[in-house]
Amino acid sequence: MRITVIGLGYVGAVAASGLAYAGHHVLGVDIDRERVRSLSSGNVPIYEPGLESRIVSGMSAGNLRFCHPDDVCGSIGDIALIATGTPPRQSGAADLSQVRSALDWIKSKPHDDLLVVMKSTIPPGTGCRLLAEELEGSRIRYASNPEFLREGHAVQDWDSPDRIVIGVEPGDHETVESVKRMHTSISAPFVVTDITSAEMTKYASNAFLATRISFINEIAALCDRVGASIDAVSEGLAMDPRTGSKIYAGVGYGGSCFPKDVRALDYLALTSGVNFELLRSVINVNNKQRLLPLYALRNRFGGTISGLKVGVLGLAFKPETDDVRDAPSLDLIRALVDEGVEVQAFDPRASQTAARELPSSTQIVEDPVEASAGAQALVLLTEWEEIVNADWKDVARCMRPPRFVFDGRNCLSPQAMDMIGFEYHSVGRNNQPNPFV
Repeated sequence: MRITVIGLGYVGAVAASGLAYAGHHVLGVDIDRERVRSLSSGNVPIYEPGLESRIVSGMSAGNLRFCHPDDVCGSIGDIALIATGTPPRQSGAADLSQVRSALDWIKSKPHDDLLVVMKSTIPPGTGCRLLAEELEGSRIRYASNPEFLREGHAVQDWDSPDRIVIGVEPGDHETVESVKRMHTSISAPFVVTDITSAEMTKYASNAFLATRISFINEIAALCDRVGASIDAVSEGLAMDPRTGSKIYAGVGYGGSCFPKDVRALDYLALTSGVNFELLRSVINVNNKQRLLPLYALRNRFGGTISGLKVGVLGLAFKPETDDVRDAPSLDLIRALVDEGVEVQAFDPRASQTAARELPSSTQIVEDPVEASAGAQALVLLTEWEEIVNADWKDVARCMRPPRFVFDGRNCLSPQAMDMIGFEYHSVGRNNQPNPFV
């Protein structure tokens, strides 16, 4: 198939490379000329394991090329896959301007039996409105095909998804078969439904995962109060088939998906007359979690932390990505700097992207030991292997008393940290390991 992918961010770049890898002829289009130039030279401007080699492979095979929309002449093929961003507005509503611009561009090109596949995350009900407002009478077919890619595992998730959701107009079996052919090399169950239900499936999935994270963080807070271990509680929950896999307590979720999609779903509920109190509580819990290290520092150092030197380990919202969008690190470091704290921060991949978002006084350093130099306290926010497996004895030697460590991801051993000489604190563990494990 001839497929044009519009928007070459995380989703679009992975989709374009995956489709080309499957043997389709793929044209990737983006309005950012520098991004197009970089991709065309085989350099991926984002960090995603396995993506760069797959893009180079697709170009070498002649199945993948990139260009600016102004440079595209003639037909754009059989499928136009939209993967543009839908960033949040101040109200929490999704900004659909990039999606609408992509549709305008698609309609301006010659087309014959063209199918638009929507990969961008758009609020439930939007696809039907786009059909009525943008595509009526255009002879362009439409399908919702939401993505479920995890940053840091996106290539793997493209190749081996849990499910492929296809939303079409009732009775449009031709479009269903076209989307299935697009995924010809992938073995996964198909969920075929109407357009709005497909859109809701994406939002519901992210909102439910965000709810699980906020729930376990609330349980962790209670564990700290009563002396229970969140590690043992979470392990017990994971064994119950009704509650699913293990959930880890910490400083909350971030990134490009969960925060904006949960807020967008909350906005949709409000404007639809539905009082979604549970979802609003999820947002409030997550906002509180990212400031737990600040509260812990105030408590340990007597309320006033001005003049304190603190090392921050991890800036990306999770490991294996350089994405800092809505990362807990940004809110925490801004709050620390506002209170007069001197911050030394390290991340193996996200330092450059984070530096553009952080206060200018934040010192970006090269490794965990340098981040700890002269610091009285450390805050761990991203469980990178380079951080978890750091030489913690060297870290301790570089620090000043009391060598306070707040483990915001519960990824270190309380017993091992205590033996080294740290004042170790985590989330919901009562600062003790499970004595029966």
